[in-house]
Amino acid sequence: MAQVKVYYEPAMELLTVFWQAPRPNQICTELGDGVILMKDATTGQPIGLELLSYRPGDERFDAVSVEVGQGDRPPVPA
Repeated sequence: MAQVKVYYEPAMELLTVFWQAPRPNQICTELGDGVILMKDATTGQPIGLELLSYRPGDERFDAVSVEVGQGDRPPVPA
């Protein structure tokens, strides 16, 4: 079963969601309204997204609850 990983960085107001592992060769495309789509550069397959200027209660994700946990975001493999 695939795992969805959600990282919230309050100081940067950044919400990152990965439904696949980060790639060393990922590319990003801004979709508008501070939504960034991350894709595998080789296959073009979407692997995650980022929301810029995110705060809990953000209307772009009004049906998603975000909890802040302890721990660091894993590094992108080299």
